[in-house]
Amino acid sequence: MATADITVRGAGIFGLSIAWILAQRGARVQVVDPNGLGTGASGGIVGALAPHVPENWNPKKQFQLESLLMAETFWAEVEAASGQSPGYARTGRCQPIVDDTVLTLARQRGETAKTLWGDAATWTVRPIANPNWAAHSKTGMEIFDTLSARIHPRQACAALAAALKTQGVDIQSKAPETDTTIHATGVAGLEELNASHTRMVGAGIKGQAALLDFTAPDAPQLFADTLHIIPHADGTTAIGSTTERDYDSPTATDTQLDDILTRARAAIPALQDAKVLARWAGLRPRSRSRAPMLGPWPERPGHYIANGGFKIGFGMAPKVAQTMAHLILDGRDTIPQGFEVAASL
Repeated sequence: MATADITVRGAGIFGLSIAWILAQRGARVQVVDPNGLGTGASGGIVGALAPHVPENWNPKKQFQLESLLMAETFWAEVEAASGQSPGYARTGRCQPIVDDTVLTLARQRGETAKTLWGDAATWTVRPIANPNWAAHSKTGMEIFDTLSARIHPRQACAALAAALKTQGVDIQSKAPETDTTIHATGVAGLEELNASHTRMVGAGIKGQAALLDFTAPDAPQLFADTLHIIPHADGTTAIGSTTERDYDSPTATDTQLDDILTRARAAIPALQDAKVLARWAGLRPRSRSRAPMLGPWPERPGHYIANGGFKIGFGMAPKVAQTMAHLILDGRDTIPQGFEVAASL
């Protein structure tokens, strides 16, 4: 299909990325979101593009690996078209090794990574390379992987919107229907599916995060005490996040974020005096299957679903966009097992 009239509903990371790839391939695309650009989970501040551990391999981990490896080219093209930085950089990730048991496991995973990641990236066990930017480690050792990258979610969405504009695509609050519609509507989309099915298809999981006044734009991200610490290119550092299934307000921050800040400062001495610039909370869309939901909407011919990015939506986005373009423009189904919409329905 050389050209097509396609509506993408949702101006978050999945919707924008899919629209960008479709527009690049010559489709006529309109993006519709009554709430505007990146108002859901995609308007967050963390942006950890971090891989699953290299073991117990499955289609989800393989899909994520391929997407993370696509990211550098994907975001470079977005930046070139838009003239705006998405804040992307493949700076790697350090993780402290807390005891000898973890040290043994980390070394085993380093060997597994050679097989699963090939020459694309490395997983190295090493003495702490930079004591001024590291988490506490009782062993004095850390894991460093070269696959992890960072992105600034808000800047990335803005860059995608600007890149789409160069293709004549604006974000609209409403627009006429087309024969083909992709629903990338996040939590609202999951709630719509829940209402029409007998069991829960997915839900919004609340997360809270903070932005600190700490400048380390070229430093690797840290993962310590289950927290992601992400130095951004703009001189800020993000910390996140909570995982809350029960909450009173989806967008209010509270003592759970205070606890995250306390833990981060305890784990990473460099952050002890860093001022809090912003606090954020929002809902991330998690599908029943825990994997992204991709493919045709079974009850609605001509309609497709791209949802369930949860915590890995930005990392999955380049491959999600490519996969949906293959399906809609070429009729080629490359959706991994477990990602089908039926897996959550």
